[in-house]
Amino acid sequence: MASGKRKETALLAARAGCYRESMPPPTLRRHFSRLWSHALHDGPPAMVAIVPDGYCDLLWIDGRLLVAGPDRTAAFPVIRPGATVIGARFAPGAAAPWLKTPLSALVGCSVPLDDFGRKDTAEFEARLADCPDPSAATVLFGRLLEEAARDEEEPAREAAVIFAAADSRHPASGLLDMSERQLRRRCHHHFGYGAKTLERIRRFQRFLDLCRRLDTMPLARLALEAGFADQPHMTREVGELSTLTPAVILDQLSMRQRAD
Repeated sequence: MASGKRKETALLAARAGCYRESMPPPTLRRHFSRLWSHALHDGPPAMVAIVPDGYCDLLWIDGRLLVAGPDRTAAFPVIRPGATVIGARFAPGAAAPWLKTPLSALVGCSVPLDDFGRKDTAEFEARLADCPDPSAATVLFGRLLEEAARDEEEPAREAAVIFAAADSRHPASGLLDMSERQLRRRCHHHFGYGAKTLERIRRFQRFLDLCRRLDTMPLARLALEAGFADQPHMTREVGELSTLTPAVILDQLSMRQRAD
C-alpha cells in the first residue's frame, strides 16, 4: 500500500525546487565530479524521491555536514520546505579514501561527517553556519573542500575505469586485469555494490537523461535508446529503482514540464 501511494505522489528531486550544478575548480576535480545546490520550494512538503545514481555525496544541510551514501533504490528523505541543500558529488573512487571507509558500509545511509573522525569537521561546520545566506555558504563550501583536498590521496584509477564501463555499456572485466571476484570486491569498496548493480543504475540514469532531453519519443524507443532489452524490461527496472513508472518520470522531466 505504501509503495502504491509513492507511485502516485512521489516527486523526483529535480522537480522539487531549483537545482543547479557546476564543475568543480581544477584543484577539486580529482576528488569531486560536481558541486551542486538545491533550493526546495516553500509550501506543503512533498514526497521527494532521491533516485540512485552510483555516486556518494557530501552535503551541507540544516547546519550539519552529512555523507549521503550510494543508494540501490529511491530514498524518500524528509526535507524542510524552503531549505537549501549544498552538495559535492564524489568522483568515482574518491569517497572511500576520503572517508577511510568502504562504500559498502554506507549504502542507503546518511551519516554525519563527524562520525568519520575528520578533525576539520567542527571547524568547517562553524564557518558555514556563520554565512549570511545560501549563496555565501555555497562559495565557502567549495573553498573548504579545496582546503581539505590538499592532503587527500588520489582516487584509484580502476574506479574511473569501472564507472566509465558502466556508462558505456561495456563490461569492466574486459578492461581491467582482474578476476570477476576481484572486480566484485573492488566495486563494493568504491561504489557500495557490484558491477552489475552499478550498470543497472547507470542505465536508469541514461533513461532519465533521455527524458530530460526528449518528450516526444515513444516509451518503447526510449527503452532501446537507454539500453534496456525492451519496454517491459524498462518498466520493471525503473519501477524497482524509483517506485515510479517510466511515463510518470517522462512527464515530470520533459522539456515541456520544465518550460511550464
